[in-house]
Amino acid sequence: MLTIEKYSFGVGDRFAHQAKAQLAGCLQAINEGVEVVPVWNKSHREHTTIGSDPESVRRAADEAVAALGWRKSHYVDADHINMGNVEGFLPHSDFFTIDVADGIGATPEGSAVTDFVAAHPELVGSLSIPGIEQPFESTEGYVMDVATKYIQAVKDAGQIYRHILDRKSGAPFVPEVSMDETDLPQTPPELLIILAALADEGIPLQTIAPKFTGRFNKGVDYVGDVSQFEKEFNDDLAVIAFAIEKYGLPANLKLSVHSGSDKFSIYAPIHRALKRTGAGLHLKTAGTTWLEEIIGLAEADGEGLVLAKDIYAEAIANVEALCAPYAAVIDIDRERLPAATEVREWSSAQLVAAIRHVPECPEFNAHMRQLLHVGYKIAAQMGDRYLDLLERCEETIAKNVTLNLYDRHIVPLFLGR
Repeated sequence: MLTIEKYSFGVGDRFAHQAKAQLAGCLQAINEGVEVVPVWNKSHREHTTIGSDPESVRRAADEAVAALGWRKSHYVDADHINMGNVEGFLPHSDFFTIDVADGIGATPEGSAVTDFVAAHPELVGSLSIPGIEQPFESTEGYVMDVATKYIQAVKDAGQIYRHILDRKSGAPFVPEVSMDETDLPQTPPELLIILAALADEGIPLQTIAPKFTGRFNKGVDYVGDVSQFEKEFNDDLAVIAFAIEKYGLPANLKLSVHSGSDKFSIYAPIHRALKRTGAGLHLKTAGTTWLEEIIGLAEADGEGLVLAKDIYAEAIANVEALCAPYAAVIDIDRERLPAATEVREWSSAQLVAAIRHVPECPEFNAHMRQLLHVGYKIAAQMGDRYLDLLERCEETIAKNVTLNLYDRHIVPLFLGR
């Protein structure tokens, strides 16, 4: 297996034009003394919407690495794959986010649950975990209930992992298991049971993406109780460290925070936890680069500004269709969306201020930003008009992409300032 580094950052690049600008942010981190390796990720849904393929992600990533002389590792993530869509990613990816959310709550076959409970008597009773103040108290019934909810998802993960292992024919890769796209968060005791089951399944996972408390809406800040998140995050780190020792999971197993871009209010708690424990982190962005492209186009003025306004006009005209697939991860008050006719009259500075994620800015509009976040389909339908302007406005866009990744994300998460 590949062994992923301590800190890694999942960077999406929907139109495959910003890999060099993204990598420039990682180079800045190296210059500041912290290694954050890039993991370029793109899901089957995004490929379908854009009309791209997994090979294009690998090509863009490798070209950026060569152009900038990057000497550290880099990865290409088959994002949120399952048995139905993994095949096209196999030749080009070396990081696989195995998404088993659909298996959560499904009825396991045969005696899978009772076999698991019988194999893990240590999970019943009072369990003390270093780093967590109060012991976990559980009954056999509780372990049975949690296993019933998650065992089929774990079995699905095992099936997908073994399929990848077989089809990759010995080529190394990083396995991640994702359970974040579900209704309810996993508690630390549930995470421990899940990790025990994943160990039983023989998956040498290096990152795991649970669903955390609070809302991780696309493109905007965390919504929830930050102090509760901090306790849960720290408890999860303790559970992972315990599971590594107890169940023989890989020593570099780390938490993965999905849709983690723009969640500025939880970056300080995450940094404190990483500094205190020495733990690693994988943070996966959620469309941040696409939004920086729009900002860069608007900032370039001229045709770029006109195009940005056209995208917004089309997005607001198709708001229901665009928002439907993302209903669980956006909160848009349509009364707060300015009319397209109003936006047509805005200056470059006004549009940039409305959608650039600076929450303290009075002109920032989180509802516009979320709508544009899910509106990348509009740009895809524009074809060459959009892609040509990406190239013509490259300097302005790249500046925004790099600044956003480094200043707003890497600095507070990994440098603590």
